[in-house]
Amino acid sequence: MKFIVDECTGTAVVEYLRENGHDVVSVAETIPQCQDKTILNRAVHEQRILITNDKDFGDLIFRRGLSHHGVLLLRLQDDSATNRVRVVRAVFDRYSDVLKRNFLVATERRVRVRYLPNLPDANAR
Repeated sequence: MKFIVDECTGTAVVEYLRENGHDVVSVAETIPQCQDKTILNRAVHEQRILITNDKDFGDLIFRRGLSHHGVLLLRLQDDSATNRVRVVRAVFDRYSDVLKRNFLVATERRVRVRYLPNLPDANAR
C-alpha cells in the first residue's frame, strides 16, 4: 500500500511501514512544515493514504470538502512511538481492506470507520 505519514505521527510509524514493504512518503523527510492542504493534495495526486495525529484534516475533509485517498487519524492517550506503531499494526490487521478512500479514527480501544462515497481524484477547491 502507499502511505504519506504526517510529521506529528513520527518516524517509528514510517519505519514500521517501510519494514513491512509499504511505499511510504514521510512529510518530515520530504516536505517538512508544509500546510495540511498541501499534504492532502499530494496524497490525492499520488493515491496515498494519510496517517496523522492532526484533527485538522477532519475539518478540511468534512467541513471544507477537500478530497483525500484515505485517512487514518490516531487519537491516542499514550502518544509514545511504541503505542503508535502498535495501534497502526492493529488497524492494519482488522481494517486494511477499508483504509482506501475512507476516514478511520483509531484509539487504543476502538476504530471508527467513516465510509465515504466515491470522491474525485483531485482537490477542486
